[in-house]
Amino acid sequence: MQSVELKKIVKKLNLKNLTPDIALDSIKVTQPDINRPALQLTGFFDHFDEERVQVIGYVEYTYLESLERSRKIEMYNKLLSSKIPCIVYSRNMEPDEDILGIANKNGVPIFQTEKTTSSFMAEIIRWLNVQLAPTISIHGVLVDVYGEGVLIMGESGIGKSEAALELIKRGHRLVTDDVVEIRKVSDDTLIGTAPDITRHFIELRGIGIVDVKTLFGVESVKETQSIDLVIKLEDWDRDKEYDRLGLEEEYTEFLGNKVVCHSIPIRPGRNLAIICESAAVNYRQKKMGYNAAKELYNRVQNNLAKKRV
Repeated sequence: MQSVELKKIVKKLNLKNLTPDIALDSIKVTQPDINRPALQLTGFFDHFDEERVQVIGYVEYTYLESLERSRKIEMYNKLLSSKIPCIVYSRNMEPDEDILGIANKNGVPIFQTEKTTSSFMAEIIRWLNVQLAPTISIHGVLVDVYGEGVLIMGESGIGKSEAALELIKRGHRLVTDDVVEIRKVSDDTLIGTAPDITRHFIELRGIGIVDVKTLFGVESVKETQSIDLVIKLEDWDRDKEYDRLGLEEEYTEFLGNKVVCHSIPIRPGRNLAIICESAAVNYRQKKMGYNAAKELYNRVQNNLAKKRV
């Protein structure tokens, strides 16, 4: 099961720790969903998902203010003994001393954020959905070409890294070389990232390791990118018939999501960077409603129809 360390969430969302004596190292979050424990604070704990981050908003805070101290302590004990990962107070609202004492006793950290409840929940859910999404690692190179995520695949030594380097020199941005971590963040979206250990590096046979960020500047790299198009490089096979029109799209599948895929035969003299650029622009045109292959087909059909008349 995927998990995110709580201290990573604290750092990413800039949360203020109100219980610094509690160690965060062993606490992990496994659910991308968030809970506002309004019902739980009234005493209803049926179907309570204790694995979620709990957020106290203005409504919950005001309700707690209206309770007698003995009732509040009873609800605090019930909530904080449920092994929840943490509680976050929005709008910089201050928790009372009772809940801080019970939290320290149960080892449940309490945080504070200046954001409104809705904006904080939207941000943490979006980020956790990416972090906890189903993930696979594949061999390839991911480059941002004109805003489209182009995943270049093929056998080792076929020229993926060289094509990526040429694209970077032409002003495009590297996401990752050699290993691509793919996350399924929705049924329509795949996000590609680099492993921490190889981020910003490219391996070029005969030269070695190249640091793209240092060599070409920060504008030449990108942390994450959606995967919109796959280009599979393969050795030229004279006996194989390659698609020359592109009337019908071919697809490849990752984690159940289909991605448009082009198989590109490699032979001396073919400029892979320009081919990748052209494929990205052509894919973008199709998304905007223009298909060059269909336009040519329609012209041919109209021309034939005129000759028959």
